[in-house]
Amino acid sequence: MKRNVSRRFFLGSAAAGLLSPAAFAAPPTTSLRPVLRGDDLYRQSIPEAADIIAQAKLSGRVSFALADASTGAVLEQTNSLVGMPPASVTKAITALYALDVLGADHQFETRLLATGEIVNGELQGDLILAGGADPTLNTDSLAEMAAKLKQAGITRVRGAFKVYESYLPMIDRIDPDQPDHVGYNPAVTGVALNYNRVHFEWKRNKDSYAVTMDGRSGKYRPEVAMAVMQIQDRASPLYTYTDSGARDDWTVAKRALGSGGARWLPVRKPGLYAGDIFATMAGAQGIRLARPQIMTGPLAGTVVVVQKSEALREILRDMLKYSTNLTAEMAGLAATTARGRQPETLKDSAAEMNHWAKQNLGMDAPALVDHSGLGEDSRLSARDMTTALVKVYGSGTLKPILKTVKLRDSKGRPMSNHPIKVEAKTGTLNFVSALAGYMTAPNGRVMAFAIFAADEPRRATLSRAERERPEGGRSWNGRAKRLQQSLIERWGAYHAA
Repeated sequence: MKRNVSRRFFLGSAAAGLLSPAAFAAPPTTSLRPVLRGDDLYRQSIPEAADIIAQAKLSGRVSFALADASTGAVLEQTNSLVGMPPASVTKAITALYALDVLGADHQFETRLLATGEIVNGELQGDLILAGGADPTLNTDSLAEMAAKLKQAGITRVRGAFKVYESYLPMIDRIDPDQPDHVGYNPAVTGVALNYNRVHFEWKRNKDSYAVTMDGRSGKYRPEVAMAVMQIQDRASPLYTYTDSGARDDWTVAKRALGSGGARWLPVRKPGLYAGDIFATMAGAQGIRLARPQIMTGPLAGTVVVVQKSEALREILRDMLKYSTNLTAEMAGLAATTARGRQPETLKDSAAEMNHWAKQNLGMDAPALVDHSGLGEDSRLSARDMTTALVKVYGSGTLKPILKTVKLRDSKGRPMSNHPIKVEAKTGTLNFVSALAGYMTAPNGRVMAFAIFAADEPRRATLSRAERERPEGGRSWNGRAKRLQQSLIERWGAYHAA
C-alpha cells in the first residue's frame, strides 16, 4: 500500500486548523486497544469522519456519501439519504442531461431571417434576429453577424427590425428571492447576450458622476438605450429596479458610489438588449435599423446569416468551471424542449430533468427546481448524487469536463503537488456549501463522493437584502470548505487500498 497521504499530513492539517491538536492530546476515555501492526495500525491513526465533522464546529447539518467509482461499492456515508440544498452541484446533473439529450457536438444557432425580397441591397420586408438558446452569444458575435449581413448583400432594411426570443420561455429572473441587482440572477429566454448582463460604470467628476451602461465584450463597448441608471441622493437601498415596459430602469444610492467603480447588472429584457446592441453593430456596417421589437407569433422567413456556438461539450466545461447560472438554465431548458416538452417555468423543466435522472442515472428522489441550483427549494441526497457519479464514470462523460479542485496547504494556498487529485463541482449559497465529483487517491483508486453542508434554519432568517453578503456567511463557508478537504484527505488515506 502506498501511503503518500499519511498521518504526517493529517497532523500538518491540524496545524492549519482543520483538526485541532487537542483532539490528539486528550486522555483516552476508554481502555486502550491492543497494539496493532501494519494496515490496522495505520488506519487507526486516521481520524474518524464523525470526529472531523465535530471538529469543524459547523452549524447545521452535514451529509456525505463515498463510493468506489468503478464498482459502486459504498465506502462511507453519513445522513446520505437526507435531501440537502445542492447549490451549484446541480449543474453537474444539468450537464449530463444536456449532453444526453442534445449531444456533445450540438451547436446552438443564432440566425438572421429576412421576410421579403432583396432589391438593390434593400430588404423589402422585416429583418429578424432569432435566438436559438445560445447562452454564450456576446457583442463580438453580433458584430460578426452584422458584417455577414452586409456580405449577404443587405445594406438597407425597409421593414421592421424584430427579435424572436420564444425558442425558450420568458422567465424574468432565475430566483425571485435574490436581490434585484445581482448579476448572477438575470432573465432567461431564447436569446441571451453577454450572459444577460449589462455593464454599469461610474466615475466621479467633482460633485457629479459620469455614468455608462454598455454591452461590452472583448472588442466592443456599445452603450445601450434599453437600460438606464439614475443616481439618487440616498443612503439605502443600494439599488432599485423598475420595469418600464421597453426599458430596465435602475437607480443607485449616491452615497455608496465613492470615487468610481463598475459592476455587472442583470438584464430583464434579453430580446431588447440583444436587439439594441445588434442595431448598433449593424449601424457600424452602414445598415440602419429601426428600434427593435419583440416578435410574437411563429417564426418565418429566409435565413440569411447563421452564427454557431462552440460545441456543447465545451460550453458545459466552461459552465462547470465558472458556474454560470444562465448557461445551466438555457442548456437545461433547451434539453427539455428537445424532448418534446414545452416548459413554461424553470420548475417545469427541472421536473422533466428529475424524471430523466431517475431513468438514466439510477437516482431515487432528485427534487431539483431549476438547472443551476440557485433556487431555494432544490433538494438532493448525497447518496443520489454519488449514484449518478458512479453511473457515468465508465463512460468518461463527466469527469473530463469537471473543474480540477486543488486542495490547500496549512496557509490556505492551493497545492499543485497534493497527492490527492480532485475533479468536482462546487456549490455555494448563503450557509450552504456542497462539493461532489471524483477523487483519485495516491495509489490511483478513483472514488465518487458528495458532501453537502447546510444551516437551513439560519438561511431561512435572511431577508432578501441580506442575501448578497450575510453576516457570518463568509466564515461559515470557510469552515465548510475546510471540512470538505479534511474528509477528502481522510478518504484518500483510509481507502487507498
